[in-house]
Order: sequence, then structure tokens, then C-alpha cells
Amino acid sequence: MSTEAPWPEGFDRIVLDRVDSTNAEAARIAGELNYPTWILAREQTAARGRRGVAWANPAGNFAATLVMRPGGVPAWAALRSFLAANALFEALAMRVDRTRLSLKWPNDVLLDNGKVAGILLESAGPAGQVEWLSIGIGVNLVMAPDDVRDAVFPPVSVAEATGVEIEPEEFLVILADAYATQESILTRLGFPTIREHWLRHAARLGEVITARTGREEIVGRFETIDEHGQLVLETPDGRRAVPAADVFF
Repeated sequence: MSTEAPWPEGFDRIVLDRVDSTNAEAARIAGELNYPTWILAREQTAARGRRGVAWANPAGNFAATLVMRPGGVPAWAALRSFLAANALFEALAMRVDRTRLSLKWPNDVLLDNGKVAGILLESAGPAGQVEWLSIGIGVNLVMAPDDVRDAVFPPVSVAEATGVEIEPEEFLVILADAYATQESILTRLGFPTIREHWLRHAARLGEVITARTGREEIVGRFETIDEHGQLVLETPDGRRAVPAADVFF
């Protein structure tokens, strides 16, 4: 099936049959690139998610990394996780009923409350600056991993949950176009507009959730995300801004 979305101007792409991981490949070639570049792999042999956890990538699922030079400080570059989440939501909504999709802070996309996609940001550069940034994205297009046990957000796939089939290279074009739109919004209107877009699709906004950091468990009402992308909870002890945590409903 062909897609209606054009390939966005100002972005390159590389399609590989096989690689250890697209984020690892991004790190290897970042210094040679002239434009933001999408790297798509038909097969990954050492895919990983947050904190180095292995990410299953059966054939037909989507595995790609956007590597770019955003400039600025790490906190500014890190906001791209919200651009990527917005773009993922809109790309999936081109083929799936958008009411079945939601965004889970900080970097997952849910389909029927199961994890259908994840985002992994990595960067490098001199102290206090970002020389390059990679945004790794994995989407269960055809199959969810069957070796995940007792997951709070069990993995699901687009094909198994909806019957919709999308080829990875087709999805890349849709996603790249959606992401380019998000970058344009960031340039013209700043992060507040990106933030508003993300909040419109946020899972459990206004409800009591649990955020687990490496040091504590924080329970409170999910009020918003702030201008830095931090999770803001209203707790019995007052308002808390959480920069990094795992969230549970």
C-alpha cells in the first residue's frame, strides 16, 4: 500500500537489511551526516530500550533512529522525546482509531492501554552541549514480544489488536513527515505548543498515578507536564515536579 505522506524536505534516510541496533549505528555515523537522517533496520540483532533492557524486534516490526544535531544544552535536546511521541501518535492515528491511542509519560505510546511503541533518546557532546542526538523508535507493527511476563502495560501490536497491516518502510515515511511537522512547530511556536499537543493525548491526565524513581515512590494526581517536560503531580505533601521516573496506573 502506498502512503499519501511525502518524504520531508531536509531529512535523509538510510535503510539497512541488518544491524546490531539503529541507535548504535547512529552513534557510529553521526559525525559524517550533513542532514537529520532516519536509519531504518529491517532486522536488529541487539536492540535495546531504556536502561539497556533488550527490545525484541521480530521481522515486520518497526525499528528506526533519527540522528540529528539539535544544538543547545541537553535539557533542550531531551524535549525531542515529546516531539517524537506526538509524531508517533499522529503516524499511528493515520491507520488506527485515534481514540484507542494514548501517550504515557515519559516515552511510550499505548494502544488499548498496552505498550505498542517506545522511544529511546541518546546523545553525545562536550560538557553542557549536545553534539548529536539520536531518537530511537520501536513499534510493534506485526507482533508483540511473547516473553514479557507480568508487565503492567503488556506489549501489543498494531496487527494483532486492530487487523491493520503496515510495512515498516511505509510507516517510516508517515512518521518522518509527522516528525518534521513537530520540528516546524517547535521552531515557529516553541515547546508550549508541543506540550499542549502532548497533553491532549496523555494517558490518565487528572487521575491518581504512581511515579517510581530510583529513590522513592510518589503517588499523586497527574496535573500536567511543565515547561521542562517534567511530570507534575499533586500529592498530599504538595505539588511535585518529577524529572525522571517509571509511571504506573
